[in-house]
Amino acid sequence: MYGNKRILAVIPARGGSKRLPNKNIKELCGKPLIAWSIDAGLKSKYIDKLIVSTDSDEIAKVSKKSGADVPFIRPDYLATDSASSFDVIKHSIEFLGNNGEHFDYLVLLQPTSPLRTAEDIDLAIEELFSKKANSVTSVCEVDHSPLWSNTLPKNHSMNNFIKKSARGKNSQELKTYYRINGAVYVCLIKSLLEEKSFISKSKSFAYVMDKKKSVDIDTELDFIIAEIILKNHLD
Repeated sequence: MYGNKRILAVIPARGGSKRLPNKNIKELCGKPLIAWSIDAGLKSKYIDKLIVSTDSDEIAKVSKKSGADVPFIRPDYLATDSASSFDVIKHSIEFLGNNGEHFDYLVLLQPTSPLRTAEDIDLAIEELFSKKANSVTSVCEVDHSPLWSNTLPKNHSMNNFIKKSARGKNSQELKTYYRINGAVYVCLIKSLLEEKSFISKSKSFAYVMDKKKSVDIDTELDFIIAEIILKNHLD
């Protein structure tokens, strides 16, 4: 709780994963991938309730063992490739509301961001309240400036590949660009439900995270990178 505002954290975790099978419960440095996000959420100073929304009995079992509340098994229509994150979170909010539990703010924690810490979550929440924002989204610096990127035609011609404004400049001379890293989304539930977006159209701000903590697990390579970072940090 922050002041008199109640905060709900939801970790959405589908059972199916095409690129990396069973990734949400795949062991990472001694514990299931999803457990890293559960631990971070449970250690937050402000989160009042943390739940996992899943369609998988196996993920539900692992999540409960890791300390999370799993109040329901997600309906089949929310376990398809076409089901949006908004629909999944809306279902969670409505389910809890129908059971007498009401919240003012939502924290979305994707299980594929194991390096995000309780401190990151709390700083993002504090950013939202200090700025009186509708939403705060975690970001990190991009690895390479998008000014050095472009599409290619069929013949792979690089004529005008780099814009004139970026030609002849080194990386230090270019502006810093950021990307959404998917680790933390904090938003006013009223704004979320009205706009159907975790990033509000107004009064929306960024929480900047370190690139090292911004690994998003999608492939086996991502998993290996996260493992290396965690092992170096834990040793």
